[in-house]
Amino acid sequence: MKRSTTATIGLVVAGLLGLSDVAGPAFTDGEHPPMSIAIAGAVLGLITLAGVVMGWRGSRPGIVAVIVTRLLSALSAVPAFFVDGVPAGAKAAAAVGIVLTLLSVALVAPMLRDRAGSPATIR
Repeated sequence: MKRSTTATIGLVVAGLLGLSDVAGPAFTDGEHPPMSIAIAGAVLGLITLAGVVMGWRGSRPGIVAVIVTRLLSALSAVPAFFVDGVPAGAKAAAAVGIVLTLLSVALVAPMLRDRAGSPATIR
C-alpha cells in the first residue's frame, strides 16, 4: 500500500505524541498532571505507538487505534483549562498537544476510506 505524504506526516506526528505520552510519568510533579492521568496517558501512548506501526503497514484497525487513543489523550488534557492552580506552562503544553492531536487525526483519518476496487466497493 502506498501512503500519501499527508498520512505519513499524520502517523509521524501521532507517533511523536505517543512517545511524549509514554514519557509523561517521568516528567510530572504528581500534580500537573496527576500521576494517574500521566499513567493513563502512557498506556494510551503505548497503544498509539502500536497503532502507528500497524497503520504504517496499512492496517485499518491500527489507524482506528491511533485515532481513538489520540482523541482520548487530548480529552484527558482538557481539564487543565478548568482546574485552578494549573501552571501556565502546563496549560500551554496541553493546548499544543490538543492542536497537534487534532492535526494528526485529520491527516490519518482519510486512510480509513475504502480504496477503489476493494471488495467493499465492488457492486
